[in-house]
Amino acid sequence: MLAVILGIVEGLTEFIPVSSTAHLRLCQVLLGLDLSDGYWKLFAIVIQVGAILSLPFYFRDRIAGLFRHFPRGPRGDRSVFTHPLTLILIAFGFTAVPSLLLVRIIGQHLESVTVMGAALVVGGVVMWIVDATFSRRTPYRTERIEEMHLLQSVWIGICQTFSAVFPGVSRSMATIAAGQISGMARPVALEFSFLLSIPTMTAATGYDLLKSLSPGTSENPVGTTQVDAHGAVLLLIGGVVSFVIAYLSVAWFMRWVRQHGFTVFAIYRIAVGSAVLLFARELAG
Repeated sequence: MLAVILGIVEGLTEFIPVSSTAHLRLCQVLLGLDLSDGYWKLFAIVIQVGAILSLPFYFRDRIAGLFRHFPRGPRGDRSVFTHPLTLILIAFGFTAVPSLLLVRIIGQHLESVTVMGAALVVGGVVMWIVDATFSRRTPYRTERIEEMHLLQSVWIGICQTFSAVFPGVSRSMATIAAGQISGMARPVALEFSFLLSIPTMTAATGYDLLKSLSPGTSENPVGTTQVDAHGAVLLLIGGVVSFVIAYLSVAWFMRWVRQHGFTVFAIYRIAVGSAVLLFARELAG
């Protein structure tokens, strides 16, 4: 049952702007799981892999089209430096390098409930303001990712770094808000966020898996974790549930945003973040 619950939480929250990291870790706390236990660290990696795999499957036709028209684009007005595939890699680069340099700070903040709560609230306020301010149609707005330019990609990549350093910010919230600020329409910012998450999450999860193969230590006990048959079944169940729920979540989210925007998610972030801060205060008291 725990595997199903955690798989659902990961699948539901990974790609919508509410922070899967914060929700998953808070869920583990509420369920009484040991966050420092190597098995549950490994479980979190496995269900994230399940969520990641849903994206290339969902966007398979879109991705195939981008590769088919590389580097000139469907209109013949792109180059190897301005094609969406290149811009995705550039944005990824501007996230990966700072994130690696700040890896120690990232580790210090991962378990902080207070940081998660504050990031949820601040991120919700930012998203609400950005969506209300930049959602209006203008003659200069980017309506397709094929119309994006280099500075938008760099800006989004830099902003995505905040989600790596501060759990609770949400990678999708950071990239969507950054995209809107740079002049991208809601659906375009959302689509670019999803496509960017493929290399970003693959690299982040791959890094975690690489660490898990190293000998276990007090800081990284995954390397010495022994998984029995029952544990392996739970990993499989969690990964499959996460894949299915994430796929459905992406499909629903794409439709919702085109009609309603991001306000409801901003309100949800503020409400949950406030509750988390109160919970953290009670624990401290």
